[in-house]
Amino acid sequence: MKDKFGRPVKSIRVSVTERCNLNCFYCHREGEWHRHHSEMTPDEIERILKIARELDIRKVKFTGGEPLCRNDIVEIVLKSAPLMDRDVSLTTNGTLLSKYAYELKEVGLDRVNVSLDTLDPEKYRRITRKDMLNDAIDGIYAAVDAGLNPVKLNMVLLRGINEDEIEDMIRFAADTGAILQIIELEAPVEKEQTGFFKKYHVNPKFIEEHLEKIAEQVKYNELHRRRRFVFNFEGKKAEVEIVRPMHNSEFCMYCTRIRLTSDGKLKPCLLRDDNLVDILTPLRSGATEKELKDLFIEAIMRREPYWK
Repeated sequence: MKDKFGRPVKSIRVSVTERCNLNCFYCHREGEWHRHHSEMTPDEIERILKIARELDIRKVKFTGGEPLCRNDIVEIVLKSAPLMDRDVSLTTNGTLLSKYAYELKEVGLDRVNVSLDTLDPEKYRRITRKDMLNDAIDGIYAAVDAGLNPVKLNMVLLRGINEDEIEDMIRFAADTGAILQIIELEAPVEKEQTGFFKKYHVNPKFIEEHLEKIAEQVKYNELHRRRRFVFNFEGKKAEVEIVRPMHNSEFCMYCTRIRLTSDGKLKPCLLRDDNLVDILTPLRSGATEKELKDLFIEAIMRREPYWK
């Protein structure tokens, strides 16, 4: 199904919880600006994904918060995987991944994104307020070993903190066989002029230009037509993507996803919180499949490019 701008909706990001065992100072919790405590059950997630499948949405990424904080995350993936037969993935901070990686793979998880902004223990504590770097690294190795391929490492670029670690992160990704995603810190327009954003935001254009010069091959990620630079790094294959969402009309032009918040609201755009469609309340109130499908279609029709 396409929105009013002709963009097909192919995937859905499902936040299964706002809970997290880390407390990263920049986290926007998948765009959920308001805290709440009502989480969808595995059966409710399954029913909503069945509606999504009827609209030919066949890719799902589970997010949070930290999705592995839910002790029923394996059940959620088990119920969802048969519906989303093109791609089932999960974004995690990795600290609990060594516990779940193999079982998640068995029940249908295809791949993972692991948030890892630094390899320095002191910086890790500064960013996350926790001393769990070794747990995250163990989780990455477990994911690779379990065959959750590809493992992508999400590194949010932070001025004055980790922009000097790019080479170390590329080396780590090459050593583990992971793909490194260097991600620009993002914020809605109304937050761009805050002291926080000005202090920590780095435009990663200079990194992209450097990688373009040394890359042996450039691949294209279907989502946003993002480029992946492939090159030899110290005798090993390295793959790096640069994610530049800020003021990037191409980022929005190729967006094919919709989001579902952990309290059951369809969210047409990550950076907007004023056009959500509540699907969980009607579901719990006995709405028919047609009524739920109409709500889903309404949410898709509310999608519009944030950066134009």
